[in-house]
Amino acid sequence: MTPPRDGTPLRRGWTTGACATAAAKAACGALLGRGFADPVTIRLPRGGSASFALAEARLTDGAAVAGVVKDAGDDPDVTHGCLVRAILRRNPTGAGITFHAGEGVGTVTRAGLQLPPGEAAINPVPRRMMVEAVSELVGEAPDLAITIAIPGGEALAQRTMNPRLGIVGGLSILGTTGVVVPYSCAAWIHSIHRGIDVARAAGLGHVAAATGSTSERAVRELYGLEEMALLDMGDFVGGTLKYLRRHPIPRLTLAGGFAKLAKLAQGHLDLHSARSRLDQDALAALASARGASGQLAARLACANTGNEMLALATAEGCPLADLVAEQARGTAQEALGEAVTAEVIVVDRQGRVAGRSTPW
Repeated sequence: MTPPRDGTPLRRGWTTGACATAAAKAACGALLGRGFADPVTIRLPRGGSASFALAEARLTDGAAVAGVVKDAGDDPDVTHGCLVRAILRRNPTGAGITFHAGEGVGTVTRAGLQLPPGEAAINPVPRRMMVEAVSELVGEAPDLAITIAIPGGEALAQRTMNPRLGIVGGLSILGTTGVVVPYSCAAWIHSIHRGIDVARAAGLGHVAAATGSTSERAVRELYGLEEMALLDMGDFVGGTLKYLRRHPIPRLTLAGGFAKLAKLAQGHLDLHSARSRLDQDALAALASARGASGQLAARLACANTGNEMLALATAEGCPLADLVAEQARGTAQEALGEAVTAEVIVVDRQGRVAGRSTPW
């Protein structure tokens, strides 16, 4: 999906962490005998507050249950419209606040994430938000067990990067600001960063970041890489490279289609079609500099798509894909610095390696 271009302001929404906090605060009030606040108001991590209507509120078996339906605004968030439920029970005296994964919330199984293996996939900022919210009602040292659930979350998690990160059984409770900015794709970039963290914790010396499933499959077969070494980069090459610069892994393979990597070769670090354009004239000039005929250069400049350009060059024996791979490697290496060595592989639509930069 791409954002509208008619100038209509995009509506912001709320993270799963903010929804979980609101539900937990409402449930806490009811557990204390004060009833369910509806709407319930919480403080946001970077200032301000937000109010949420309850979609669910009940007392049962020594527990208080409250739920909030997530509104992600105009962002194409996989959890938009989901019920985020909090179940609160009293802990033994001195146990403090503990967090648990309910239905549809995952559990961490690999090192390298922000939480140790065995913990519910409720990230540190949402945890802190919930601690602060219930402490307002209970006091400085409440003894509470907080279970967060998202019914249907296990199936939805298959559409996220959680299985690759070793988060099993459901979704993660995310959010650093409490607010979802439409089309920021913060969750995707977050998953890329966590994938790098997991690979580093496992001691991997080589990872591959691909723009799509076809290029990922090609590079996986080329090197025999394990699942943990694969990063679903999408269009976010800049976010991937910048994080690797700060958290290096010795070797990086970038793999993608011709048009995407041609934009990287031309210096673009965001490969989305709405935010970067392919310069066909520059590619035609690149081919000419390597001996392509004037006729081929003209046809390249007028081609309808990047894939058509690749087909034209290949038919004429012009190594345009290799040239693009080498230039893209230069762009990537500049962003990475010296601690990571990059290579670039161009993959055609059939999943074949069409071009490759200088090997390590």
